[in-house]
Amino acid sequence: MIILLHLIIFLQVKDSITDTECRMGFFPCGNLTLCLPRTFHCDGVKDCENGADEEYCGDNSGWANIFYEVHGKSNDVLEPQECCLSRFPESCECKDTELECVDVNLEAVPYVSSNVTLLSLKRNKIHALPDEVFIGYHDLTKLFLQHNCLRNISQKAFFGLFHLQRLYLSNNCISYLQQGIFSHLRELKWLILDENPIIKISQDIFAGLRSLFFLSMINNSLEALPQRLCAQMPLINWMDFEGNRIKTLESSSFVTCNELTVLFLRGNQISLVKENIFSSLRSLAEIDLSNNLITHVPLSSFKELNHLQKLNLGCNPLSLHTEQFESLQHLQSLDLEKIEIPNISTRMFLPMKNLSHIYFKKFRYCSYAPHVRVCTPLTDGISSLENLLANTILRVFVWVIACITCFGNIFVIGMRSCIQSENKTHTMSIKVLCCADCLMGIYLFFIGVFDVKYRGQYKKYALLWMESLQCRSLGFLAMLSTEVSVLLLTFLTLEKYLAIVFPFSNIRPGKRQTLIILISLWVVGFMIAIVPFWNEDFFGNYYGKNGVCFPLYPEQTEEAAGQGYSLGVFLGVNLLAFIIIVFSYISMFCSIQKTALRTSEVNSHIHADVAVANRFFFIVFSDAVCWIPVFLLKILSLFRVEIPGTVTSWIVIFILPVNSALNPILYTLTTSFFKEKLKELLHRQRRRSVFRNERKSLSTSLVWTEETVAQHSSLKLGFLHKKSLDEGIIKTT
Repeated sequence: MIILLHLIIFLQVKDSITDTECRMGFFPCGNLTLCLPRTFHCDGVKDCENGADEEYCGDNSGWANIFYEVHGKSNDVLEPQECCLSRFPESCECKDTELECVDVNLEAVPYVSSNVTLLSLKRNKIHALPDEVFIGYHDLTKLFLQHNCLRNISQKAFFGLFHLQRLYLSNNCISYLQQGIFSHLRELKWLILDENPIIKISQDIFAGLRSLFFLSMINNSLEALPQRLCAQMPLINWMDFEGNRIKTLESSSFVTCNELTVLFLRGNQISLVKENIFSSLRSLAEIDLSNNLITHVPLSSFKELNHLQKLNLGCNPLSLHTEQFESLQHLQSLDLEKIEIPNISTRMFLPMKNLSHIYFKKFRYCSYAPHVRVCTPLTDGISSLENLLANTILRVFVWVIACITCFGNIFVIGMRSCIQSENKTHTMSIKVLCCADCLMGIYLFFIGVFDVKYRGQYKKYALLWMESLQCRSLGFLAMLSTEVSVLLLTFLTLEKYLAIVFPFSNIRPGKRQTLIILISLWVVGFMIAIVPFWNEDFFGNYYGKNGVCFPLYPEQTEEAAGQGYSLGVFLGVNLLAFIIIVFSYISMFCSIQKTALRTSEVNSHIHADVAVANRFFFIVFSDAVCWIPVFLLKILSLFRVEIPGTVTSWIVIFILPVNSALNPILYTLTTSFFKEKLKELLHRQRRRSVFRNERKSLSTSLVWTEETVAQHSSLKLGFLHKKSLDEGIIKTT
């Protein structure tokens, strides 16, 4: 097994080995010359001898990597120590010089020993901090004041804390900060102000914070950032303003932030990003602008960011340029979740040679970044990075349903051709309908063939497959089958409607008229399926939006024309046909119940039509079961409801094709006429078989009789001859 695995790996990668780099869709085994397909990365199997394929499985780009390098090297575990404080409240817990007073109903800062180094006053009832309340705690390095609903903080509250390094004021009721409030915190490195109703801040508030390294103001009410934000804190490395109300970003806000490495602006109301706004952030490694209202990002916005490793633009109504990321050659992680990219191309991502992780809205976009090692989403519910059909059940049943559909419809066509029927026009319509349904089986058969062809390496060929003539032709074939089947079913229903509701009228189409109607319906179906090919710029790649090449996804067509056409076909033509069918059958049954028939001839004639109508009711019911999910899918798409891709995959592979597979059974195999004709054929066959056996036995008995008579005659002649000889001898004697 191990030898076979290595042989497979060798066969897959032998063409991808180069001296310096790997080709698209492959990644190197560390410092080795061996290149492996992207699916081998972090699959739990060590395919590289040095194990490089199982490294860097998580996205540690940006701050995650920097934080580990700066703070993640110390793994020392401190053992519990005895308390070294001589004075502290009895309800608090002391260890060495650290004091924990968590959730003990304190209403003011307690008096403790001056040698305290850590003081935690979380979850108490301290609503105010008076002047110089910590003046005696010169050794204090960490102060925790979360969840106290602090409202009033005196300007001199933190005076004397010259060695304080971390200050936590999150989850309080602070609405403003007085100027100079942090002026004595000369060694402060971490300032956490999350979850406070702070509306406005000025640069003077941070006066004295010359050593500040980390600033977090998550989920406040900030409407703007002050100018020259970093003027008072030149060493600031991390700023987090997630979940505020910031609407615009001024270029002057970041001019002095030379050491800034991470900037989080996620979940604000930013709609405009100005030219060169981040040009002064030469050390920036990660920036998060997701969940805003940004519609346009100038090409020069990230031009000077040579050290940028991680960029998050997800969840924005953003329009991207083809050259949007040309300057980001060192970028390692790019997040574009929930962003439609109608102009997407491989050229857009090629400049980012070091890109290892990318996050898209749609699975099919991954095929445009084949050099990226990790790409999500991994599937669209139909296809995956490995297989055209992601689910094993889909891979099996696509063959089963294809065989049933093709065999069933071909069988019905053959039987209808062999068995003569009085209503030849109806038989012709049924056979034409079976031809349309048979096209769906052919479509599924070829989907199964290409699934086998791309098995295990679909990601490499996904883009080529969806843009290929084969995919578009299969999509055309499936659309043609679907639309012709719907139109023919509508015609057959209207034909029965006229026969039952107006039994004495002579408006039934003859053989010639029926032939003209059937040809016309095929022409209409052909036109519906061929229209998206006329103008690719207008409709886009209408059939090549997913692996099965069927235009059913509610958001698959980014082009307005393609989306409108899809809605027009499924919610226009097909929904109208479905309404006509339902109305016709309701009218037929109402007419039958209300009509009092007396003559036996008319009764027998009507009863025959009723039997046909009942049979067609089950056909319409099966179509309703198949089409109602499609209608719901399209209606939900109008309201921009997110629909899982797995739902659509089951509709494409199971529901619509199963309808084509069931139609032969409903059309022919369950009809009384077919059953009687089949019985007659079987009876004739049995009689012929019996006749052959009787004839064979009769011929055998005749032969036996003739042979017996011959033998008897010869014996008799011999006896007479002997007798005559004896008599002659006697006479002679």
